[in-house]
Amino acid sequence: MRAWQVRRPGPMSSTPLVRTTVDVPRPGPGELLVAVRACGVCRTDLHVAEGDLPVHRRDVVPGHEVVGEVVQIGPGVDTELAVGDRVGIAWLRHTCGECEYCRRGRENLCPQSRYTGWDADGGYAEFATVPAAFALPLPAGYADTELAPLLCAGIIGYRSLLRAELPPGGRLGIYGFGGSAHLTAQVALAGGAEIHVMTRGDAARQLARDLGAASVQGAADPPPVPLDSAILFAPVGDLVLPALEALDRGGTLAIAGIHLSDIPVLNYQHHLFQERQIRSVTSNTRADAHAFLEFAARHRLEVTCPQYPLDRADEALGDLSAGRVSGAAVLIV
Repeated sequence: MRAWQVRRPGPMSSTPLVRTTVDVPRPGPGELLVAVRACGVCRTDLHVAEGDLPVHRRDVVPGHEVVGEVVQIGPGVDTELAVGDRVGIAWLRHTCGECEYCRRGRENLCPQSRYTGWDADGGYAEFATVPAAFALPLPAGYADTELAPLLCAGIIGYRSLLRAELPPGGRLGIYGFGGSAHLTAQVALAGGAEIHVMTRGDAARQLARDLGAASVQGAADPPPVPLDSAILFAPVGDLVLPALEALDRGGTLAIAGIHLSDIPVLNYQHHLFQERQIRSVTSNTRADAHAFLEFAARHRLEVTCPQYPLDRADEALGDLSAGRVSGAAVLIV
């Protein structure tokens, strides 16, 4: 089958992603084999390719926003899924189920957690496997290309919104307006929030306006009103300071990414006093995934997804790195 592998992690200019031909994987015990129809291009894929995240598996096939069709069921699978069903493969693919975090419903913090496209081969390929217990049912009414970004950009944005503790009808600041942010904004707007977007790029700013943002300004510019909550989607530590400065008393900043550049020195009085707080976001639970996908079934989300054929995956990731993608890029297989 056709696939892309991360051979030499480094800047996209150094061609870390290599197109190759490999055997179709076989589903192991408890796994499904899925024929990939579409795969989102996520910034986490970029972090894996460029080496911002340490190598977990040599020559890994990236991609963890996979929409596909079940074509084979492995031994010992206990599921109602059948060959021909459409399913999603997301970032989280294994937790132990026994540690204190799993028992408390916080499986995203499981020390033995494993991830698609980092610990196991993902969706930049014609076929991929997934543990049946982590395969996600998908809402009707969306094309494969629209569903793909929901499986990480949407889910992580949903968890980030929970972590930001936005009060009902509150003012939410969004820093960076790419694949995850443009979905999260719609979830917040559906709940009655007022959205203020700080981002770079004319296309991203126009998308924010089109989706109903109350204000749009530069990435580090102050919003016109104090914020109740904020989410930092851009992996830029320098933006933590202006985001904290923009918070009203008692406000919360959630940092959505798995990777962030270094944060400058904070001034306690200026950035944190008056009970402002910073919260990180670490992966998601399956409960988050199901809750978000159920929301997407009830509320039709507008998914901006420029498309690339699988054979141009390196170009898609390069465009993401260079800030040339508006919305969430998707590979068509």
